Amino acid sequence: MKVSEIRGMKSEELRVELEQFRRHLFDLRAQAVTEKLENPHQVTHARRDIARVLTVLRERGEEVHV
Repeated sequence: MKVSEIRGMKSEELRVELEQFRRHLFDLRAQAVTEKLENPHQVTHARRDIARVLTVLRERGEEVHV
């Protein structure tokens, strides 16, 4: 997801996206442990998407629980 797309979203939508990204990262890590992960770069992309959302939320002055 691009930063421009993230900045166009409302704060509540970002919180929902953040939760979905975190759940997706958890699933990817579980797949990595069981060696069923086809593309290991997905973990990196998921972490960066989470970081982008957190950055935009912090820029807006929103309180973020990590």
